[in-house]
Amino acid sequence: MQVIFFNRAAPKSFPQMDCLAFLLVILQAYKALCEETFWDTTVRLAESMTLECVYPLMDEVTQAEWFKTVGEQKQSMAIFNPDHGVAIRKPYENKVHFLNSTKARKDVTLSFHNASDTDVGSYSCLIHTFPSGPWEKTVQVVQTDSFEIQLRKHSHMVVSPGNVKLSFKLHMNWSAQQITWEKIQPHQIDLLTHCNLSRGKSFSKYRKQMLTNCTQGIRSSFIIIPNATASDSGLYRCCFISSTGQNETFLIRLTITDGETHNQYIIAAVLLFLFVILIVTIVIYYNKRRRRKKNVPAKNSSDTQSKVGNNYRRPISTHQPVGDANEDIYVNYPSFARRPKPRF
Repeated sequence: MQVIFFNRAAPKSFPQMDCLAFLLVILQAYKALCEETFWDTTVRLAESMTLECVYPLMDEVTQAEWFKTVGEQKQSMAIFNPDHGVAIRKPYENKVHFLNSTKARKDVTLSFHNASDTDVGSYSCLIHTFPSGPWEKTVQVVQTDSFEIQLRKHSHMVVSPGNVKLSFKLHMNWSAQQITWEKIQPHQIDLLTHCNLSRGKSFSKYRKQMLTNCTQGIRSSFIIIPNATASDSGLYRCCFISSTGQNETFLIRLTITDGETHNQYIIAAVLLFLFVILIVTIVIYYNKRRRRKKNVPAKNSSDTQSKVGNNYRRPISTHQPVGDANEDIYVNYPSFARRPKPRF
């Protein structure tokens, strides 16, 4: 009788494969924790709020769809198709609608009605275009009072409509790794550009294509707002971030006046200047005239007294007492020429 023993020990390669897979999972989790998430737009929760999504390029929009992230899954909310119209999913039928999709295909902004705390979370706007393909924007809805910032030190720029350039130079000695430009409004914050200097690449999902510089080693950054109008006025923020977490922030208040308002300011300034000149002229003229009135009577009286003294002698006083022998008596009489004595 032959007894056969089976070796049930697992092959040596199995534990090695399990360890390798486990290490890969840990590395992916660590990478996900270390990477900072940049939201294209952060919106303050309100009963009536809008999630803006405007495709900035020249491609043709074939379809757009809004999603809400629930856990690790995306839940479809609404779909817009230029040929087939709009479809709103049941949980959101009486809550959301497309704001301007019927007027502009590239504007698929989603408007909320009677929003509540359950609407806090992350959303994404996915636009299919031809020929570039899919384009996605992420939006975060948070519960906060306002995004207004207490401005202690900031710059202010007033310009006319057109291409507007905003720039900032890093003052610190450390080298920056990331540069972000944002537009801050009371109800939302828009990420205009995000530059990764280590890769030399920047991206933007803003409704306007911002021009910026993003190359390794730069210590100054700028953005150019194309065809800026009064709607682009607001508070802008530039932030330099180093690899160690250090940062330097620059704030600038931008005011873009429309043509009519700019002309009104010019006319008002000119009128105010002319009014000031008129008031000053009147005051100077009045003071000069007042001085002349004071000087003319004094001059006339002095001239009269001098003439009287030169042409007349002191007359005899009729009220002079007769018995006063010490007083001099002056008599006006004509002077006659003396005749020469005859010589014999």
